[in-house]
Amino acid sequence: MDWIEALILGLVQGLTEFLPVSSSGHLEIGKALLGVNAEDNLRFTVVVHGATVLSTLIVFRKDIWSLIQGLFEFKWNDSTQYVAKIAFSMLPIAIVGLFFKDQVEEIFNTDKILFLVGCMLLITAALLAFTFYAKQKEKEISFRDALIIGVAQTFAVMPGISRSGSTIATGLLLGNKKSEVAKFSFLMVLVPIIGENILSIFKTDVSTAASIDTSILVVGFIAAFASGLLACSWMIKLVKKGKLIYFAIYCLIIGLIAIFAS
Repeated sequence: MDWIEALILGLVQGLTEFLPVSSSGHLEIGKALLGVNAEDNLRFTVVVHGATVLSTLIVFRKDIWSLIQGLFEFKWNDSTQYVAKIAFSMLPIAIVGLFFKDQVEEIFNTDKILFLVGCMLLITAALLAFTFYAKQKEKEISFRDALIIGVAQTFAVMPGISRSGSTIATGLLLGNKKSEVAKFSFLMVLVPIIGENILSIFKTDVSTAASIDTSILVVGFIAAFASGLLACSWMIKLVKKGKLIYFAIYCLIIGLIAIFAS
């Protein structure tokens, strides 16, 4: 991998991690176009995912700090309830990650990966399109809603199913406030992303992992961080304005291209 490929894949990771277009699906498309298998390099994968986590922490720094302060009051207040809902929403993906990780990884080894990505992008497009007709009840996210949103997140293990798209769309379809859905969606994935990387480190023999120059890692990190920062902030505004239909059209087009190119 050279620095140009690292730059492109870093930008793709940062943008698509937050925009509802599937980061895993776009990385598979990007690797197919560039002839690069970035997933084989553990360090690059961990670095670009770490960059997107950092961008989320910065965008939501005030909210996170407020939640931490509320937790240390040791009361069943709004902050404690919010954190409990996030923890509740992570149960489904935790089960998948702990007991079905090997089966999920096998999906990415199929020879028809582009065809699979294309089909899953069409599903993402349909899900996003449904939100255009959803009636907003402007209600708070309940524990029940948090669990359902968490279940929706598990489907995003499929390449082409957007993690942010599936969780945000589900939250909107349940009638939750637009201003809260995006924030909840992004905060709830922090621990799963970090946990996924930690599990990968423990299950991989780092000594046999492909070597990569530090400068390339830096390029990938900066690209993923900068694009993630932009995409995260942009996505919050788009959800509030209810403009997910444009991403549905985009996923439809890219999905069809991936299918016909496979």
